[in-house]
Amino acid sequence: MHDDLADKNGLAIIVVDKDSSVLSESNNNSMCRVLYNSEEFAPECAKFCGRAFEWATSAKKTVGYKCYAGLNCLAVPMKKKRKQAVAIVGRTFLKADDYRNATERAMTNDWQQFPPNEFFENVLLGNSQEDLDKLARQVEKVNEAEKESVSSSNKGLAEGTLTNGSKVGDKVRKPIAESQTNNGQPATNEAINPKSKIQNLRYPQWRSLLSSLLDLSYRQACVCVLKFVEQKYSISNLAWLDRRKNRLETLFAGGDLKDREMHLSISADDERLLNAAKKETPLELRERQTDEENEEKSKPQTIWLFPITIGGKIQSALIVGDKIEDENTERQIARFCQSVASELEILRLREQLSRRSWLERAVEKFNENLKNIDSEDFWSQLTNVSAELMRAERSSLLIFDEKSDTFTAKAATGIKADFVRKSKENLGERVAKNVLNGGAAVIVADIDKIGLSAAPKDWLYKSSSFISYPIAIDGRKIGVLNVTDKADGEVYNNYDLEILHAIVPQLAVLIDRASLKNKAVEFEQLSVTDALTGLLNRRYLEERVTEEIKRSNRHKFDMSFLMIDVDSFKSYNDNFGHTEGDKALQIVGICLKDSLRGADVAARYGGEEFSILLPQTTLEKAATIAERIRETVESTQFPNRQVTISIGVAGFSLNLNTAKKLISAADKALYAAKNRGRNNVQIYQSL
Repeated sequence: MHDDLADKNGLAIIVVDKDSSVLSESNNNSMCRVLYNSEEFAPECAKFCGRAFEWATSAKKTVGYKCYAGLNCLAVPMKKKRKQAVAIVGRTFLKADDYRNATERAMTNDWQQFPPNEFFENVLLGNSQEDLDKLARQVEKVNEAEKESVSSSNKGLAEGTLTNGSKVGDKVRKPIAESQTNNGQPATNEAINPKSKIQNLRYPQWRSLLSSLLDLSYRQACVCVLKFVEQKYSISNLAWLDRRKNRLETLFAGGDLKDREMHLSISADDERLLNAAKKETPLELRERQTDEENEEKSKPQTIWLFPITIGGKIQSALIVGDKIEDENTERQIARFCQSVASELEILRLREQLSRRSWLERAVEKFNENLKNIDSEDFWSQLTNVSAELMRAERSSLLIFDEKSDTFTAKAATGIKADFVRKSKENLGERVAKNVLNGGAAVIVADIDKIGLSAAPKDWLYKSSSFISYPIAIDGRKIGVLNVTDKADGEVYNNYDLEILHAIVPQLAVLIDRASLKNKAVEFEQLSVTDALTGLLNRRYLEERVTEEIKRSNRHKFDMSFLMIDVDSFKSYNDNFGHTEGDKALQIVGICLKDSLRGADVAARYGGEEFSILLPQTTLEKAATIAERIRETVESTQFPNRQVTISIGVAGFSLNLNTAKKLISAADKALYAAKNRGRNNVQIYQSL
């Protein structure tokens, strides 16, 4: 009886006695089986299910709890002829976040030691607390009818053999608090769960399909499900929808639906979808009338949407475009959709975790490659590194000029790269300008479907799929990165867009820095470069400090500023002459350049004073850099005598939020360094 109830409700029913020994087991959660038989995690199980008997019998009523694995359970007291017992009902995830956390532990953390196929074989995902409560009441009602079954089971125990052939005292049947594995390995499925979810499905074809899904990728599994429904129920017009935030978007489509753009006006959180899932019926949706004057010509289509719930949340849906005449077939399809839900969710989360891990590694590699980019071939290397990460055979980087309202192709890769680089007229007019003005990336699977004219044939594109991504910083339009002709022949999708979300902000910073360097060249003509040391001068520095403060304020970045003075420089000039003094300042300037990172800005502030701007640098890191510079100058060989410097450090904060305040604070710290004997570093915030 418990087997039928458990299978019908998709939940577990485990009956235990006062010693927490398992008397019967129906549709157990595979995660529980594995963790329960793990030497490391069995004690954690004992803190929850191991105390279920105590909690329920003490309270003399049903008690609910959520275990350390995030599974929801109800402990239902039961009256048996010879002994008291408690039924643990549920062992299910009611929230998608709880299941997601468990999956992450199994994929990347402390549960990754367990074989995925065994660990995820029969994961239970409930719809709601109401479903759990309903099953608990059903267990209470059949309690009396179970007396004979329990009595028979006890007789088998008394004779020394369990009903499934396991000997009394087998480690599989030990109390939860004492349960261990055989030779350190999880017990077999046959010994613990003779009737798994797959084995108890009503239709053999369903069992065969479900048993193979976990060996596929998520997308392959979705296609497999569509093909199964098509063949089993003779339905040709099908589509699979996936949740994207609060919308349901098409992942795959077949038949007449393949060439139709479906934009559902219904939210993925709509109560009608949840109610349809509970009632095991589809939701009928009718296409909006497109030609009111000629209704016969427009023929608005009706589709049937079968929502698929995970943890009480609509995660995906099956669309049927053919009329289903048989109500029983509707119910069968609805039940089938729910039967594959947990397997598909497992695959989806596996893929999500794997993709997240891959993305982290890819971005890390991307950053490493960026470090090797030299200024001589900056634009081409930047474009090549981006194209390699996106697996794009063709790409282009277009930089926007606000004054002329035109694009310049700084670099391009692949066939026709030279043509793109040399293009002057109408460059970017077709796509890039709209993307940049709109401020949002455009991802196109097929250009023919968006009403955009195809590129000329002599451009030799292999694919009609591309991504055009706007590059901007602080609201300032910089340019557009285009990628197309994916190396594997597939179309670009939202996963590819995630990669660009991760790397484009870094590209924007690099391009902005390159632009600032170009501006520095222009400023040099306006006397913003110090002729003696080759460093930037005070005029440029103060302008740049103001710009960096705005950026730090907007994005909550750290920023620090150093004010540097050559110690006793007047005596150096007096003793060795101004010409020798100039040579000493030049050597100090070289020391500063050699000690700084690519993004830092060093300037001669005036006379023997220098300053350094350190973007995105904490006060602690700035102090370390300052000390390194001081040591470098102190250890450098000067023509006439040793030269040392004093340094004042200040960091951007709520109080130091203007260029004037920040420079003044660093100057006060420098003054303190002078008063404390020179040749040292002082931090304004520590004074």
